[in-house]
Amino acid sequence: MPVDVLVGLQWGDEGKGKIVDVLAPTYDVVARFQGGPNAGHTLTFDGIKHVLHQVPSGIFHPHIINVVGNGVVLDPVVFRVELQKLTDRGVDWAKNLHISKKAQLILPSHRALDRILEEARGGGKIGSTLKGIGPTYQDKIGRTGLRVGDILATDFQQRYNEAVARHATLASFHGQTLEIEQAEADFFSAVDFLRTLQLADTEYLLNDLLRQGKKILAEGAQGSLLDVDFGTYPFVTSSSTIVAGACTGLGIAPRHIDKVYGISKAYCTRVGSGPFPTELHDEVGEQIRAAGREFGATTGRPRRCGWIDLPALRYSIMLNGVTEIHLMKADVLDEFDEIQICTHYRNPEGEETNQLPDLSDLQTMKPVYTSLPGWKVNLQQIDSAGSLPKELKDYVSFLEEQLEVPISIVSVGPDRVSTLHMG
Repeated sequence: MPVDVLVGLQWGDEGKGKIVDVLAPTYDVVARFQGGPNAGHTLTFDGIKHVLHQVPSGIFHPHIINVVGNGVVLDPVVFRVELQKLTDRGVDWAKNLHISKKAQLILPSHRALDRILEEARGGGKIGSTLKGIGPTYQDKIGRTGLRVGDILATDFQQRYNEAVARHATLASFHGQTLEIEQAEADFFSAVDFLRTLQLADTEYLLNDLLRQGKKILAEGAQGSLLDVDFGTYPFVTSSSTIVAGACTGLGIAPRHIDKVYGISKAYCTRVGSGPFPTELHDEVGEQIRAAGREFGATTGRPRRCGWIDLPALRYSIMLNGVTEIHLMKADVLDEFDEIQICTHYRNPEGEETNQLPDLSDLQTMKPVYTSLPGWKVNLQQIDSAGSLPKELKDYVSFLEEQLEVPISIVSVGPDRVSTLHMG
């Protein structure tokens, strides 16, 4: 059986958690392949909102095996809190949750360094969530990081002490100290808890499941435009957020990849610093933010809001080989008389392009819009694709024509049931 991959096509926060939850019943396995607690996947069902940070979004389905892959950076403290919340809500996660021994550990000193390094950037801040993600990935690439499997070693304490000493030296370059003593108690308690879980060489587990004919859904975090190679560098995350990251983040061969679900909002948002051509700094942007409750699931930060950006979407679709698009939060645009769609960019010389340029050029680009009539209907009261207003159907058709990829799902509300299958 194949591996299908779900990726965000924008700057993250597209609604991937909800779609994983909707699709999950048709899969045997949900595997998270990158990122860390800087991601927040929000799922709403039975009138209850659930936010996951590191746990795969298939965890609410008892028949599904959930895997935290080697590409993830894991904070044991956050992970334990997540699992306790699931327990409090009656979710029996213990049997079906597996964690890669090769996943990197986020240490208290990583979180301290994240803050120190971000402050050192002054006005050029990246917009880090300060969860220790960047420093952990730096250690991974620098071959000095600690992995989940290391907690089983008899000399783990020594390895930990050596890592913290390196981090303390780096902090001293910026005239600061780590100040992590209080956080360390929680960390080591959480490590003891982590040792009781199913730690495994999950690359073998996943490939064995494939041989057994099991169907796997690979779940990414953040969005394609935050990819460390292809995003709006340097205002990106520290991992590969595109489909290729599923192969390296889970240990599966490219030949196993089948469907690629690309997730996009009906508009666009971004958290933190970096270019955003269609950003709205007026009352329209505020209206979108209020209607969409656009505040980070992890940090609570208000998201920057703007109209949908087709050059950026075309780029993400190309990089990921997207086979179908799931359009999220269409209901947020219910009250608008007109909906704007950025189809091209225009540079200062007046030349137009439908491609996403590199950072220096992108910062000079102005969006070129096409306007379509709004639907002015409360979409959350609609329960079938056939009942959607003509204006929204026209909006979907325009996007499909421009992007040359079918839109198979339109989400019209936060709840699991507010998910309409098109066609």
